Amino acid sequence: MRLEGQRTLVTGGSRGIGRGIALGMARQGADVAVNFKTSREDAEDAVRQMEEMGRRAIAVQGSTDSSSDVERFVGEAYDFLGGIDILVNNAGILKRTAFLDIREKEWDAILDVNLKGYFLVGQAVGRRMVDTGTPGAIVNISSAGQAVAAPNLTHYCVAKAGVDMLTKQMALELAPHKIRVNSIAPGLIETDLNRADIARDDFRERRLARIPLKEIGVPEDLVGAVVFLASNEESRLVTGASVFIDAGQTIWGA
Repeated sequence: MRLEGQRTLVTGGSRGIGRGIALGMARQGADVAVNFKTSREDAEDAVRQMEEMGRRAIAVQGSTDSSSDVERFVGEAYDFLGGIDILVNNAGILKRTAFLDIREKEWDAILDVNLKGYFLVGQAVGRRMVDTGTPGAIVNISSAGQAVAAPNLTHYCVAKAGVDMLTKQMALELAPHKIRVNSIAPGLIETDLNRADIARDDFRERRLARIPLKEIGVPEDLVGAVVFLASNEESRLVTGASVFIDAGQTIWGA
């Protein structure tokens, strides 16, 4: 119960990595607001599971790349929970397209959700933390792609590299308010975004060939690091850091 009573917002929390983190934090005692864009049924199912653990939980709908949506659903989460102590910025999208074939609309969509969305939600929650004097914690879910290039993922990797610097900037400017900001950079984690790719033998073998531990992760593999970074007791001196959870992928090089 390392997060007992902590009020948490997880964006993109209805499925995949976000859902795993939301449920994992609830198991550690946190009350959780699950943000979703379209997967209402999945979000409400996650809420039911958390309520069965004895936690307060709510599903809040909205797109993280829309400032009006963000202000609304952050407000809904804040009012329901009575404040926000922890933010996990997780909502993201992925599309594999060769560099020369990326259209402007696709570039904008990837950058808007995967980078601008983190800025908008981080700013909305950060303002509330500052206004109420809340010594909070923000965890941005990045990717090993922030450090190494990957075929057909130019826009995604650029967005995640931006998340790395955004994390440092947020950490620097929010430190005087006792708000810590860190990120985790997962490697190959199987979710709905990439399950079809991983099922292909050629993709799976090519990726595993560059992963020293020869392991493909699951969302639950990330929970421990998020809980650690969210705990003001356990990681009180950690801010502006990026924790790689990638089975050694990035130590191999590009």
